[in-house]
Amino acid sequence: MKRRTLLQGTLAVGGAAMAAASQFSAFAQGSGQNLAPALAQLFHRTSFNDLSPTAIKHAKMIIASTLASAAPGSHIGSARIVRELAKEQGGKPEATIWYDSAKLPVTEAARVNAMLSDAAASDDSDLRNVAHTGTTLTATGLAIGERTGATGQDVLCAMVTGYEAAGRIGEALHNGRPGLHASMIVAFGGVVATAKLLGLTAEQMAHAIGMTATSMGGILIGTDSWAREYQAGNAALCAVNAALAAGRGFTVNDDLLEAKGGFLDVYGNGKPDIASVTREIGPQCDIVKYLAIKLVPGAHALHPSLEAAVNAARKANVPPEDVSQILLSGPQKGSITYSKRPPKDMIEAIHSLPYFVASAVADKDFSWVHVTPEKIHRPVIARLISLVEYDPAPAAVHYDWNWGGTVTIVTKSGARFTSTVDAPRGSGPRGIEWSDVDAKYHALMPDSGLPVNRVEEILSTIHDFEQVKQVSQFTRLLHP
Repeated sequence: MKRRTLLQGTLAVGGAAMAAASQFSAFAQGSGQNLAPALAQLFHRTSFNDLSPTAIKHAKMIIASTLASAAPGSHIGSARIVRELAKEQGGKPEATIWYDSAKLPVTEAARVNAMLSDAAASDDSDLRNVAHTGTTLTATGLAIGERTGATGQDVLCAMVTGYEAAGRIGEALHNGRPGLHASMIVAFGGVVATAKLLGLTAEQMAHAIGMTATSMGGILIGTDSWAREYQAGNAALCAVNAALAAGRGFTVNDDLLEAKGGFLDVYGNGKPDIASVTREIGPQCDIVKYLAIKLVPGAHALHPSLEAAVNAARKANVPPEDVSQILLSGPQKGSITYSKRPPKDMIEAIHSLPYFVASAVADKDFSWVHVTPEKIHRPVIARLISLVEYDPAPAAVHYDWNWGGTVTIVTKSGARFTSTVDAPRGSGPRGIEWSDVDAKYHALMPDSGLPVNRVEEILSTIHDFEQVKQVSQFTRLLHP
């Protein structure tokens, strides 16, 4: 008798508990299989030869983007503290800490490296949410790949499949309960990628997915502090631990996703589309359609409005003192709150929509330098932030993506200059260009402390990552 059955029998009154069926139980009853095993079988059988060229290219771009973001992140206090703690605790030297001389157990290496990337807020996102799936996939994929002697093709396949896992479970939550952080989603990508690289069976992968469902958490309020990257580290740590335990024979009940009181019931927002969650992986997989590489720092949900502000400012071509109003509109209005107080530091700046558009209007541009104190604390920025308002009479605009934004600059003479951006540059719908990813890489990698020729060798290897014979040969390049 299962433990849950025993407990239900003990607590039930008049058989009421037996009658309380899950709203998701129809899937198991109709298919004869629970959701985690069904997903595991799908992900387990996916091979590198099943992947489209665009999916492979996007996975490689994620590696370049994540390593680039980790370079400045390696100097941020949050990542430094956890890195130092992990090094003090030590353990079996299995995987490389990026831009450091240490090698640590895969669990800690994945955790630390994920924090390096997330801390700088310059990693990747997904057009359906603000989940930095690529950070988790790169951190877990390179760590496990180094330990297992995986090839580049093995890691790329694990990353594409993991991206699919995170996206489908995220979709099944229907945006979830208010206040949940997307780190809960990305952990599923990490666990599937890890399970594939460890060579787990489909059954073992299913148990690893279940363990992730019951052990990973995160709250959205932490976004504006170091809690954000702490949650990113926990997602990678949880993913690796779950897969390692499943590989040793650790099992959990296989309906932890869809059962009454399970992951989708507790954290979700309505009945999921099971047919969509369990669909076959086709050429237009999630990493092709929804990947968005950050080409400038900060919360990616703000980037369409930022890009629109740059466009409008260039159209207006007036000095900032001639601006009288900056009007915002778009689907993000109800989901993004902001203070018109100028940000006090990088963490506040990268999550401040008024700061983004004010900087764009002031400089007619926005780049990696705009998260420095010199840019943040300018008097002109404080003035422009005070002019930012939601448009009381926005034009009727159709947005395909829920991050889209429209910005209108009104000058003191009454002239109006407007721009709308739906999906931002560097996103799947607009096509992601290697030139943009390479430019980001070259802008951020000097912070890694690696020699210039090594930086170029790493990027060249990433471009041809499917040719890598052993991942350990690549991660060796990340040592100082």
